[in-house]
This record gives sequence, C-alpha cells and structure tokens, in this order.
Amino acid sequence: MPLPKEELYTIGDIYSLPEGERAELIDGQIYDMAPPSRHHQEISMELSTAIQSYIRSKKGNCRVYAAPFAVQLDEDSHTYVEPDISVICDPNKLDERGCKGAPDWIIEIVSPASRRMDYYTKLFRYRTAGVREYWIVDPSKNQIIVYDFEHGDMEQFTFQDSIKAGIYEDLFIRLENVE
Repeated sequence: MPLPKEELYTIGDIYSLPEGERAELIDGQIYDMAPPSRHHQEISMELSTAIQSYIRSKKGNCRVYAAPFAVQLDEDSHTYVEPDISVICDPNKLDERGCKGAPDWIIEIVSPASRRMDYYTKLFRYRTAGVREYWIVDPSKNQIIVYDFEHGDMEQFTFQDSIKAGIYEDLFIRLENVE
C-alpha cells in the first residue's frame, strides 16, 4: 500500500492566506506565527532603530525591515520567511513584495513558540541560503548569539554587552535599556 503523499506548499499558498493571518513556509511546510509580545516588539524597535540610525549616519545603501516583511530565501517557491529584522544591502533583491534572495543580516527574537525554529531550522536555512550574519536574541536567557557565516564564527553575548555587527566595521549595539 503506498504511503500518503505529503503536500508541499508554495509561496502562492502563503499569499492566499486570509487577511491578517501570518505564517512562514520552510521547505514546503507551513508554520503558523503567533503575534509578538510587547517585550519582543520593544527589542525589535530598539535594534531596528539602532541599525537604521547607523546606516543613515554613514549614508549607507543598506535597508532595514522589521517584520512583517517577506523574504524568499532562494529561487524555489517552497521557502518564505518573515525574520524579525532583515538588513538588505543589494537593492536588486528588493521588489514590491519584499526580498528575493538572502538578506545580508537577519535577526530573530526568540519567543516560547519560535525557540526550536529560530535555534535550529532557521539557523540551517539562513546559513545555506547565503545570509552573511544571523543573530538569535533570546530575552528569556538574556542572551544574543551572533553567527558570522562569512568567517565561520559564533559568539555569545548578554544584553549588557556591547555587540559588534559583523557586516559593519564600527557598529556596536547594546540592549541593556530594553525592559
């Protein structure tokens, strides 16, 4: 007796979801997304603002986008993610729907529902897609893990540390003021 066929979803299925319903698509599987907490949003705003201010002060060409922002990591139509923060330095990757291709820098803020996805599934997908730098910000552990995929490095920090962004020479971020 043949095994039942496992359905693979596409980006078209994501765009067909009812208005206001958020989900991600990884390797053809849909994952529902819970709304972020207030604390999650404060961290996202703090990081987005610091990165955006830095880019503007340097008259840089990179763009910062906070979720919800669509990222199609690769050419196939089976992976669509909404990272908490995406930094894209190649304007050719941007279109009206979001980003086609790997952002230069992705930050995910861990929630209880996203822990496994952020630490394992997305870590692997982002690295293989060509993301240069990936931060996992975990408020419950007061920890930030920085993966520098370009140089094969990984470092761990606390919210009290000054964290250097690997894709920039002189951007340092602290999260000590986030409640």
